[in-house]
Amino acid sequence: MPKILIAECKQEVSTFNPQPSGYADFGIRKGGELLDYHRGIRNEIGGALSVFDNTPGVTSVPAYSAFFITSGGPLETTAWERIATEFLDAIRAAPPVDGVYFCMHGAMATPEEFDPEGWLLAETRKILGEEVPIVVSLDLHGILTDRILSHSDAIVAYHTYPHVDFFQTGERAARLLLRMVAGEVHPVTAKVAIPALVRGDELITATGLFGESIRLAQKAENGGRGLSAGMFIGNPFTDVPALQSYSFAVTDNDPELARREALQIAESFWANHTKMRVPLVSLEQMASLVLLPHSGTVAIVDAADATSSGASGDSNAVARALLEAGYTGRTLVPIVDAPAVRRALAAGIGATLDTPLGGTLDPRRFTPLEVHAKVRLLAEGRFSSESFGEVWDAGPTAVLAAGNFTFVVSSRPVNLYDRSFFLAHGQNPQRFDAVVVKSPHCQPHMYAEWCTQMIHVDAPGSSSANLPSLGHTRCPRPIFPLDPEVAFTPEAKIFSRKKGATDAQKPFTA
Repeated sequence: MPKILIAECKQEVSTFNPQPSGYADFGIRKGGELLDYHRGIRNEIGGALSVFDNTPGVTSVPAYSAFFITSGGPLETTAWERIATEFLDAIRAAPPVDGVYFCMHGAMATPEEFDPEGWLLAETRKILGEEVPIVVSLDLHGILTDRILSHSDAIVAYHTYPHVDFFQTGERAARLLLRMVAGEVHPVTAKVAIPALVRGDELITATGLFGESIRLAQKAENGGRGLSAGMFIGNPFTDVPALQSYSFAVTDNDPELARREALQIAESFWANHTKMRVPLVSLEQMASLVLLPHSGTVAIVDAADATSSGASGDSNAVARALLEAGYTGRTLVPIVDAPAVRRALAAGIGATLDTPLGGTLDPRRFTPLEVHAKVRLLAEGRFSSESFGEVWDAGPTAVLAAGNFTFVVSSRPVNLYDRSFFLAHGQNPQRFDAVVVKSPHCQPHMYAEWCTQMIHVDAPGSSSANLPSLGHTRCPRPIFPLDPEVAFTPEAKIFSRKKGATDAQKPFTA
Protein backbone atom coordinates (compact mmCIF):
# COMPACT_ATOMS: atom_id res chain seq x y z
CA MET A 1 0.00 0.00 0.00
CA PRO A 2 2.33 2.80 -1.18
CA LYS A 3 2.16 6.22 0.44
CA ILE A 4 3.17 9.13 -1.82
CA LEU A 5 4.24 12.48 -0.40
CA ILE A 6 3.19 15.53 -2.47
CA ALA A 7 4.83 18.96 -2.21
CA GLU A 8 5.08 22.03 -4.41
CA CYS A 9 7.29 25.11 -4.62
CA LYS A 10 6.90 27.06 -7.86
CA GLN A 11 7.97 30.48 -9.03
CA GLU A 12 9.56 31.95 -12.16
CA VAL A 13 11.51 35.18 -11.74
CA SER A 14 13.21 37.83 -13.80
CA THR A 15 16.38 38.96 -12.11
CA PHE A 16 16.16 42.11 -14.28
CA ASN A 17 12.95 43.16 -12.51
CA PRO A 18 13.96 45.57 -9.72
CA GLN A 19 10.79 44.84 -7.72
CA PRO A 20 11.37 41.83 -5.41
CA SER A 21 8.77 39.13 -4.86
CA GLY A 22 7.48 38.49 -1.36
CA TYR A 23 5.69 35.86 0.67
CA ALA A 24 2.33 37.46 -0.17
CA ASP A 25 2.94 36.70 -3.85
CA PHE A 26 2.39 32.99 -3.17
CA GLY A 27 -0.67 30.92 -2.55
CA ILE A 28 0.14 28.70 0.44
CA ARG A 29 -1.76 25.45 0.99
CA LYS A 30 -1.13 22.67 3.47
CA GLY A 31 -2.60 19.30 4.34
CA GLY A 32 -6.04 18.44 3.05
CA GLU A 33 -6.49 21.89 1.51
CA LEU A 34 -3.63 21.10 -0.88
CA LEU A 35 -5.39 17.98 -2.18
CA ASP A 36 -8.88 19.51 -2.29
CA TYR A 37 -7.70 22.52 -4.31
CA HIS A 38 -5.64 20.62 -6.86
CA ARG A 39 -8.24 17.93 -7.50
CA GLY A 40 -10.31 20.63 -9.19
CA ILE A 41 -7.47 22.16 -11.23
CA ARG A 42 -5.93 21.06 -14.55
CA ASN A 43 -2.35 21.52 -13.36
CA GLU A 44 0.54 19.14 -12.56
CA ILE A 45 -0.61 18.14 -9.09
CA GLY A 46 -4.12 17.71 -10.42
CA GLY A 47 -2.75 15.33 -13.05
CA ALA A 48 -0.67 13.41 -10.52
CA LEU A 49 -3.64 13.06 -8.18
CA SER A 50 -5.77 11.70 -11.02
CA VAL A 51 -3.25 8.83 -11.25
CA PHE A 52 -2.78 8.28 -7.52
CA ASP A 53 -6.53 8.47 -6.80
CA ASN A 54 -7.30 5.87 -9.45
CA THR A 55 -4.55 3.42 -8.49
CA PRO A 56 -5.79 0.92 -5.90
CA GLY A 57 -3.88 1.02 -2.63
CA VAL A 58 -2.09 4.34 -3.22
CA THR A 59 -2.42 6.97 -0.48
CA SER A 60 -1.59 10.62 -1.23
CA VAL A 61 0.10 12.37 1.69
CA PRO A 62 -0.09 16.17 1.35
CA ALA A 63 2.83 18.19 2.67
CA TYR A 64 3.07 21.79 1.48
CA SER A 65 2.36 23.97 -1.55
CA ALA A 66 3.81 27.42 -2.28
CA PHE A 67 2.55 28.42 -5.72
CA PHE A 68 3.38 31.83 -7.16
CA ILE A 69 0.37 34.01 -7.96
CA THR A 70 2.42 35.31 -10.83
CA SER A 71 6.07 35.60 -11.78
CA GLY A 72 8.08 38.55 -10.53
CA GLY A 73 11.44 39.81 -9.41
CA PRO A 74 13.82 37.72 -7.29
CA LEU A 75 12.24 36.35 -4.11
CA GLU A 76 13.35 38.44 -1.16
CA THR A 77 15.52 36.60 1.33
CA THR A 78 13.12 36.73 4.28
CA ALA A 79 10.29 35.34 2.13
CA TRP A 80 12.50 32.55 0.80
CA GLU A 81 13.63 31.62 4.30
CA ARG A 82 10.02 31.44 5.48
CA ILE A 83 8.89 29.32 2.53
CA ALA A 84 11.91 27.02 2.82
CA THR A 85 11.33 26.56 6.56
CA GLU A 86 7.63 25.82 6.10
CA PHE A 87 8.35 23.45 3.22
CA LEU A 88 10.93 21.43 5.15
CA ASP A 89 8.92 21.45 8.37
CA ALA A 90 6.05 19.87 6.42
CA ILE A 91 8.41 17.21 5.06
CA ARG A 92 9.63 16.44 8.61
CA ALA A 93 6.08 16.25 9.93
CA ALA A 94 4.90 13.81 7.28
CA PRO A 95 4.57 10.11 8.11
CA PRO A 96 6.98 7.63 6.50
CA VAL A 97 6.34 7.41 2.76
CA ASP A 98 7.34 5.16 -0.12
CA GLY A 99 7.85 7.89 -2.72
CA VAL A 100 7.79 11.65 -3.25
CA TYR A 101 6.31 13.79 -6.01
CA PHE A 102 7.61 17.37 -6.09
CA CYS A 103 6.03 19.96 -8.39
CA MET A 104 8.52 22.73 -9.17
CA HIS A 105 9.25 25.28 -11.88
CA GLY A 106 13.02 25.53 -12.15
CA ALA A 107 13.51 29.29 -12.64
CA MET A 108 13.19 30.48 -9.06
CA ALA A 109 15.95 32.66 -7.58
CA THR A 110 16.74 34.83 -4.59
CA PRO A 111 19.50 37.43 -4.25
CA GLU A 112 21.68 34.84 -2.48
CA GLU A 113 20.36 31.45 -3.65
CA PHE A 114 20.40 30.89 -7.41
CA ASP A 115 19.08 27.31 -7.24
CA PRO A 116 16.29 27.16 -4.64
CA GLU A 117 14.79 24.01 -6.14
CA GLY A 118 18.09 22.15 -5.93
CA TRP A 119 18.59 23.39 -2.36
CA LEU A 120 15.15 22.14 -1.28
CA LEU A 121 15.84 18.75 -2.85
CA ALA A 122 19.21 18.47 -1.11
CA GLU A 123 17.68 19.36 2.26
CA THR A 124 14.80 16.95 1.68
CA ARG A 125 17.32 14.16 1.13
CA LYS A 126 18.82 14.91 4.52
CA ILE A 127 15.37 14.43 6.07
CA LEU A 128 14.06 11.44 4.10
CA GLY A 129 17.33 9.67 3.32
CA GLU A 130 18.79 8.40 0.10
CA GLU A 131 16.47 5.46 -0.57
CA VAL A 132 13.08 7.12 -0.97
CA PRO A 133 12.49 7.79 -4.70
CA ILE A 134 11.78 11.40 -5.67
CA VAL A 135 10.30 12.45 -9.01
CA VAL A 136 10.20 16.15 -9.89
CA SER A 137 8.10 17.84 -12.56
CA LEU A 138 9.51 21.04 -14.06
CA ASP A 139 8.62 23.76 -16.55
CA LEU A 140 10.65 23.60 -19.77
CA HIS A 141 11.61 27.20 -18.95
CA GLY A 142 13.36 25.90 -15.86
CA ILE A 143 17.12 25.77 -15.39
CA LEU A 144 18.30 22.18 -15.02
CA THR A 145 21.07 22.29 -12.42
CA ASP A 146 23.31 19.40 -11.44
CA ARG A 147 21.99 19.71 -7.89
CA ILE A 148 18.41 19.05 -9.03
CA LEU A 149 19.49 15.90 -10.82
CA SER A 150 21.81 14.76 -8.04
CA HIS A 151 19.08 14.74 -5.41
CA SER A 152 16.11 13.52 -7.44
CA ASP A 153 15.70 10.09 -9.02
CA ALA A 154 13.99 11.32 -12.19
CA ILE A 155 12.55 14.48 -13.70
CA VAL A 156 9.63 15.09 -16.04
CA ALA A 157 9.22 18.32 -18.03
CA TYR A 158 6.50 19.99 -20.08
CA HIS A 159 6.42 19.07 -23.77
CA THR A 160 4.38 22.05 -24.99
CA TYR A 161 4.80 25.76 -25.51
CA PRO A 162 2.52 27.58 -25.01
CA HIS A 163 2.06 25.26 -22.04
CA VAL A 164 -1.09 23.18 -22.37
CA ASP A 165 0.18 19.94 -20.82
CA PHE A 166 0.37 20.82 -17.11
CA PHE A 167 -2.10 18.05 -16.23
CA GLN A 168 -0.45 15.51 -18.53
CA THR A 169 2.99 16.31 -17.08
CA GLY A 170 1.70 15.49 -13.61
CA GLU A 171 0.21 12.25 -14.92
CA ARG A 172 3.55 11.26 -16.48
CA ALA A 173 5.42 12.05 -13.27
CA ALA A 174 2.99 10.05 -11.16
CA ARG A 175 3.06 7.00 -13.40
CA LEU A 176 6.86 7.01 -13.44
CA LEU A 177 7.04 7.35 -9.65
CA LEU A 178 4.69 4.42 -9.09
CA ARG A 179 6.82 2.25 -11.37
CA MET A 180 9.87 3.20 -9.31
CA VAL A 181 8.12 2.48 -6.02
CA ALA A 182 7.14 -0.93 -7.36
CA GLY A 183 10.78 -1.65 -8.24
CA GLU A 184 9.97 -2.00 -11.95
CA VAL A 185 12.44 0.63 -13.20
CA HIS A 186 15.75 2.17 -12.10
CA PRO A 187 16.23 5.59 -13.72
CA VAL A 188 19.48 6.97 -15.08
CA THR A 189 19.62 10.48 -16.57
CA ALA A 190 21.78 12.11 -19.23
CA LYS A 191 21.98 15.90 -19.50
CA VAL A 192 23.53 18.00 -22.28
CA ALA A 193 24.23 21.71 -21.75
CA ILE A 194 23.70 23.90 -24.83
CA PRO A 195 25.10 27.48 -24.93
CA ALA A 196 21.96 29.19 -26.23
CA LEU A 197 19.15 31.42 -25.00
CA VAL A 198 16.22 31.48 -27.40
CA ARG A 199 12.92 33.31 -27.99
CA GLY A 200 10.41 33.65 -30.81
CA ASP A 201 7.65 31.91 -32.74
CA GLU A 202 9.88 28.97 -33.65
CA LEU A 203 9.51 27.87 -30.02
CA ILE A 204 5.80 27.15 -30.50
CA THR A 205 5.96 23.38 -30.29
CA ALA A 206 2.96 22.72 -32.53
CA THR A 207 4.32 24.75 -35.46
CA GLY A 208 7.92 25.84 -34.80
CA LEU A 209 11.33 24.27 -35.23
CA PHE A 210 11.61 23.66 -31.49
CA GLY A 211 8.84 21.13 -31.92
CA GLU A 212 11.27 18.89 -33.84
CA SER A 213 13.40 18.51 -30.70
CA ILE A 214 10.36 17.94 -28.52
CA ARG A 215 9.08 15.20 -30.81
CA LEU A 216 12.47 13.49 -30.62
CA ALA A 217 12.20 13.70 -26.83
CA GLN A 218 8.71 12.22 -26.87
CA LYS A 219 9.93 9.37 -29.07
CA ALA A 220 12.80 8.73 -26.64
CA GLU A 221 10.50 8.85 -23.63
CA ASN A 222 8.06 6.39 -25.17
CA GLY A 223 10.75 4.01 -26.46
CA GLY A 224 11.37 0.58 -25.00
CA ARG A 225 13.67 1.65 -22.13
CA GLY A 226 12.75 5.34 -22.12
CA LEU A 227 11.22 6.86 -19.00
CA SER A 228 11.34 10.62 -19.60
CA ALA A 229 12.99 13.08 -21.98
CA GLY A 230 12.74 16.71 -22.97
CA MET A 231 14.32 20.10 -23.56
CA PHE A 232 14.83 22.98 -21.16
CA ILE A 233 15.15 26.33 -22.89
CA GLY A 234 15.48 28.11 -19.56
CA ASN A 235 14.05 31.49 -18.69
CA PRO A 236 16.46 33.97 -20.33
CA PHE A 237 15.42 36.57 -17.76
CA THR A 238 16.58 34.51 -14.77
CA ASP A 239 20.26 35.38 -14.97
CA VAL A 240 21.91 32.71 -12.79
CA PRO A 241 25.16 30.72 -13.15
CA ALA A 242 23.48 27.66 -14.72
CA LEU A 243 21.31 29.57 -17.21
CA GLN A 244 21.42 27.99 -20.66
CA SER A 245 19.46 25.39 -22.63
CA TYR A 246 19.57 21.68 -21.77
CA SER A 247 18.42 18.43 -23.29
CA PHE A 248 17.89 15.39 -21.10
CA ALA A 249 16.86 11.77 -21.34
CA VAL A 250 15.95 9.33 -18.56
CA THR A 251 16.15 5.61 -19.25
CA ASP A 252 15.64 2.42 -17.29
CA ASN A 253 19.18 1.59 -16.15
CA ASP A 254 20.69 2.26 -19.61
CA PRO A 255 23.20 5.13 -19.45
CA GLU A 256 24.44 4.65 -23.00
CA LEU A 257 20.92 4.94 -24.39
CA ALA A 258 20.32 8.02 -22.24
CA ARG A 259 23.51 9.57 -23.65
CA ARG A 260 22.55 8.87 -27.25
CA GLU A 261 19.04 10.22 -26.85
CA ALA A 262 20.07 13.39 -24.99
CA LEU A 263 22.80 14.10 -27.54
CA GLN A 264 20.42 13.59 -30.46
CA ILE A 265 17.88 15.97 -28.96
CA ALA A 266 20.62 18.55 -28.26
CA GLU A 267 22.04 18.38 -31.75
CA SER A 268 18.61 18.81 -33.34
CA PHE A 269 18.07 21.89 -31.18
CA TRP A 270 21.47 23.38 -32.00
CA ALA A 271 20.84 22.91 -35.72
CA ASN A 272 17.89 25.32 -35.44
CA HIS A 273 18.96 27.63 -32.63
CA THR A 274 19.89 30.65 -34.78
CA LYS A 275 16.34 30.75 -36.16
CA MET A 276 14.88 30.95 -32.65
CA ARG A 277 14.80 34.73 -32.41
CA VAL A 278 11.79 36.98 -32.66
CA PRO A 279 11.84 39.88 -35.17
CA LEU A 280 10.94 43.04 -33.28
CA VAL A 281 9.82 46.46 -34.48
CA SER A 282 10.56 49.71 -32.68
CA LEU A 283 7.86 51.62 -30.83
CA GLU A 284 7.89 54.20 -33.60
CA GLN A 285 7.47 51.53 -36.30
CA MET A 286 4.70 49.92 -34.26
CA ALA A 287 2.77 53.18 -34.06
CA SER A 288 3.14 53.70 -37.81
CA LEU A 289 1.80 50.21 -38.52
CA VAL A 290 -1.18 50.65 -36.22
CA LEU A 291 -2.02 54.00 -37.85
CA LEU A 292 -2.42 52.31 -41.23
CA PRO A 293 -6.04 51.58 -42.19
CA HIS A 294 -7.09 48.15 -40.94
CA SER A 295 -10.16 46.16 -40.04
CA GLY A 296 -10.53 43.96 -36.99
CA THR A 297 -8.21 43.97 -33.98
CA VAL A 298 -4.45 44.49 -34.01
CA ALA A 299 -2.53 42.76 -31.21
CA ILE A 300 0.51 44.68 -30.01
CA VAL A 301 2.70 42.09 -28.31
CA ASP A 302 4.67 43.75 -25.51
CA ALA A 303 6.54 40.66 -24.27
CA ALA A 304 9.12 42.90 -22.61
CA ASP A 305 6.58 43.48 -19.83
CA ALA A 306 5.28 39.90 -19.62
CA THR A 307 4.26 39.31 -16.03
CA SER A 308 4.24 35.54 -16.61
CA SER A 309 7.96 35.82 -17.43
CA GLY A 310 8.81 37.84 -14.34
CA ALA A 311 8.35 41.42 -15.59
CA SER A 312 6.84 44.16 -13.43
CA GLY A 313 3.72 44.79 -15.53
CA ASP A 314 3.81 48.58 -15.09
CA SER A 315 4.98 49.48 -18.61
CA ASN A 316 3.09 52.29 -20.32
CA ALA A 317 5.52 52.41 -23.26
CA VAL A 318 3.08 51.21 -25.93
CA ALA A 319 0.26 53.47 -24.76
CA ARG A 320 2.60 56.46 -24.69
CA ALA A 321 3.83 55.76 -28.23
CA LEU A 322 0.27 55.44 -29.57
CA LEU A 323 -0.83 58.63 -27.81
CA GLU A 324 2.14 60.57 -29.16
CA ALA A 325 1.38 59.27 -32.67
CA GLY A 326 -2.22 60.47 -32.41
CA TYR A 327 -3.83 57.03 -32.65
CA THR A 328 -7.60 57.28 -32.26
CA GLY A 329 -8.62 53.61 -32.37
CA ARG A 330 -10.18 51.96 -29.32
CA THR A 331 -7.26 50.48 -27.40
CA LEU A 332 -7.20 48.01 -24.49
CA VAL A 333 -4.18 48.09 -22.16
CA PRO A 334 -3.32 46.07 -19.01
CA ILE A 335 -1.11 47.79 -16.47
CA VAL A 336 -0.04 47.42 -12.83
CA ASP A 337 -0.36 50.55 -10.71
CA ALA A 338 -1.57 50.18 -7.12
CA PRO A 339 -1.55 53.94 -6.35
CA ALA A 340 -3.76 54.63 -9.39
CA VAL A 341 -6.19 51.94 -8.23
CA ARG A 342 -6.34 53.51 -4.78
CA ARG A 343 -7.18 56.88 -6.37
CA ALA A 344 -9.92 55.25 -8.45
CA LEU A 345 -11.35 53.54 -5.35
CA ALA A 346 -11.40 56.87 -3.53
CA ALA A 347 -13.10 58.59 -6.47
CA GLY A 348 -15.71 55.86 -7.05
CA ILE A 349 -17.42 54.44 -10.13
CA GLY A 350 -18.50 57.15 -12.56
CA ALA A 351 -16.07 59.74 -11.23
CA THR A 352 -13.30 61.33 -13.28
CA LEU A 353 -9.76 61.80 -12.07
CA ASP A 354 -6.33 62.89 -13.16
CA THR A 355 -3.69 60.33 -12.31
CA PRO A 356 -0.22 59.22 -13.32
CA LEU A 357 -0.23 55.70 -14.72
CA GLY A 358 2.66 53.24 -14.89
CA GLY A 359 6.26 53.41 -13.77
CA THR A 360 5.53 52.63 -10.12
CA LEU A 361 7.52 49.36 -9.98
CA ASP A 362 10.25 49.82 -12.59
CA PRO A 363 10.82 53.61 -12.65
CA ARG A 364 14.20 53.30 -14.33
CA ARG A 365 12.47 52.01 -17.46
CA PHE A 366 9.07 53.72 -17.32
CA THR A 367 8.01 57.31 -16.65
CA PRO A 368 4.48 57.82 -15.30
CA LEU A 369 1.94 58.78 -17.97
CA GLU A 370 -0.57 61.46 -16.95
CA VAL A 371 -4.14 60.56 -17.90
CA HIS A 372 -7.57 62.10 -17.41
CA ALA A 373 -9.88 59.16 -16.98
CA LYS A 374 -13.35 58.03 -15.93
CA VAL A 375 -13.70 55.16 -13.47
CA ARG A 376 -15.77 52.53 -15.28
CA LEU A 377 -15.43 49.55 -12.92
CA LEU A 378 -13.95 48.60 -9.56
CA ALA A 379 -13.33 45.01 -8.46
CA GLU A 380 -11.48 42.89 -5.91
CA GLY A 381 -9.35 41.31 -8.67
CA ARG A 382 -9.85 37.62 -7.82
CA PHE A 383 -10.95 35.39 -10.69
CA SER A 384 -10.49 31.96 -12.25
CA SER A 385 -8.07 31.63 -15.16
CA GLU A 386 -9.52 30.94 -18.57
CA SER A 387 -6.87 28.31 -19.30
CA PHE A 388 -6.75 25.95 -16.32
CA GLY A 389 -9.25 27.18 -13.74
CA GLU A 390 -6.66 28.31 -11.20
CA VAL A 391 -7.57 31.17 -8.88
CA TRP A 392 -5.62 34.32 -9.79
CA ASP A 393 -5.43 37.46 -7.69
CA ALA A 394 -4.65 40.82 -9.25
CA GLY A 395 -5.54 42.68 -6.07
CA PRO A 396 -8.02 45.60 -6.17
CA THR A 397 -8.53 46.46 -9.84
CA ALA A 398 -9.95 49.46 -11.73
CA VAL A 399 -11.07 49.94 -15.31
CA LEU A 400 -10.22 53.48 -16.41
CA ALA A 401 -11.47 55.05 -19.67
CA ALA A 402 -9.17 57.79 -20.93
CA GLY A 403 -10.37 58.96 -24.33
CA ASN A 404 -10.03 56.07 -26.75
CA PHE A 405 -7.89 54.10 -24.26
CA THR A 406 -9.29 51.61 -21.77
CA PHE A 407 -6.80 50.71 -19.05
CA VAL A 408 -7.41 47.65 -16.87
CA VAL A 409 -5.32 48.57 -13.85
CA SER A 410 -4.36 46.00 -11.22
CA SER A 411 -2.74 46.48 -7.84
CA ARG A 412 -0.36 43.57 -8.37
CA PRO A 413 1.01 41.67 -11.36
CA VAL A 414 -1.12 38.80 -12.63
CA ASN A 415 -0.61 36.28 -15.44
CA LEU A 416 -1.58 37.60 -18.87
CA TYR A 417 -0.97 34.52 -21.03
CA ASP A 418 -4.70 34.25 -21.58
CA ARG A 419 -7.60 36.76 -21.65
CA SER A 420 -9.04 36.07 -18.21
CA PHE A 421 -7.79 39.33 -16.64
CA PHE A 422 -9.61 41.30 -19.33
CA LEU A 423 -12.76 39.18 -19.37
CA ALA A 424 -13.08 39.08 -15.59
CA HIS A 425 -13.26 42.88 -15.65
CA GLY A 426 -15.81 43.23 -18.41
CA GLN A 427 -13.46 43.83 -21.33
CA ASN A 428 -13.63 41.65 -24.44
CA PRO A 429 -10.48 42.22 -26.53
CA GLN A 430 -12.40 41.47 -29.74
CA ARG A 431 -14.38 44.70 -29.30
CA PHE A 432 -11.27 46.88 -29.58
CA ASP A 433 -9.25 48.11 -32.54
CA ALA A 434 -5.98 47.39 -30.74
CA VAL A 435 -5.06 45.36 -27.68
CA VAL A 436 -1.75 45.29 -25.82
CA VAL A 437 -0.82 41.65 -25.15
CA LYS A 438 1.81 41.39 -22.42
CA SER A 439 2.82 37.80 -23.14
CA PRO A 440 5.25 36.40 -25.72
CA HIS A 441 2.89 33.60 -26.75
CA CYS A 442 -0.66 32.62 -25.91
CA GLN A 443 -2.73 29.70 -27.09
CA PRO A 444 -3.80 30.55 -30.68
CA HIS A 445 -7.49 31.03 -29.89
CA MET A 446 -6.64 33.72 -27.35
CA TYR A 447 -5.52 36.24 -29.98
CA ALA A 448 -3.69 34.89 -33.03
CA GLU A 449 -6.67 33.13 -34.61
CA TRP A 450 -8.84 36.25 -34.79
CA CYS A 451 -6.51 39.26 -34.63
CA THR A 452 -5.81 40.68 -38.08
CA GLN A 453 -2.18 41.42 -37.18
CA MET A 454 0.30 40.53 -34.41
CA ILE A 455 2.98 43.21 -33.96
CA HIS A 456 5.94 42.23 -31.76
CA VAL A 457 7.37 45.43 -30.37
CA ASP A 458 10.88 46.15 -29.10
CA ALA A 459 9.83 47.97 -25.96
CA PRO A 460 11.78 48.36 -22.71
CA GLY A 461 11.14 45.82 -19.98
CA SER A 462 12.70 43.18 -17.77
CA SER A 463 11.54 40.33 -20.01
CA SER A 464 12.58 41.79 -23.36
CA ALA A 465 13.18 39.34 -26.21
CA ASN A 466 16.00 41.69 -27.22
CA LEU A 467 18.24 39.62 -24.95
CA PRO A 468 21.55 41.48 -25.51
CA SER A 469 19.86 44.63 -24.16
CA LEU A 470 19.27 43.15 -20.71
CA GLY A 471 22.85 42.92 -19.41
CA HIS A 472 23.44 39.34 -18.29
CA THR A 473 26.35 38.99 -15.83
CA ARG A 474 26.01 35.49 -14.31
CA CYS A 475 25.14 33.02 -17.07
CA PRO A 476 27.89 30.99 -18.81
CA ARG A 477 29.70 32.81 -21.61
CA PRO A 478 30.05 32.72 -24.53
CA ILE A 479 26.39 32.05 -25.24
CA PHE A 480 24.05 32.73 -28.15
CA PRO A 481 22.82 35.43 -28.84
CA LEU A 482 24.81 37.45 -26.32
CA ASP A 483 28.16 36.64 -27.94
CA PRO A 484 29.41 36.13 -31.51
CA GLU A 485 30.89 32.88 -32.80
CA VAL A 486 29.51 30.56 -30.13
CA ALA A 487 30.75 26.97 -30.47
CA PHE A 488 28.94 23.86 -29.23
CA THR A 489 30.76 20.66 -28.28
CA PRO A 490 28.08 18.14 -27.29
CA GLU A 491 28.80 16.42 -23.98
CA ALA A 492 26.44 14.27 -21.96
CA LYS A 493 26.68 14.12 -18.18
CA ILE A 494 25.23 11.08 -16.44
CA PHE A 495 23.30 11.09 -13.15
CA SER A 496 22.23 7.94 -11.31
CA ARG A 497 21.19 7.12 -7.78
CA LYS A 498 21.92 3.41 -8.10
CA LYS A 499 24.17 2.03 -5.37
CA GLY A 500 27.76 2.14 -6.47
CA ALA A 501 27.19 4.88 -9.04
CA THR A 502 28.35 8.46 -8.62
CA ASP A 503 25.78 11.25 -8.84
CA ALA A 504 27.61 12.92 -11.72
CA GLN A 505 29.78 10.55 -13.71
CA LYS A 506 32.45 11.54 -16.17
CA PRO A 507 30.97 13.47 -19.12
CA PHE A 508 30.69 11.60 -22.40
CA THR A 509 31.75 13.49 -25.52
CA ALA A 510 30.06 12.75 -28.83
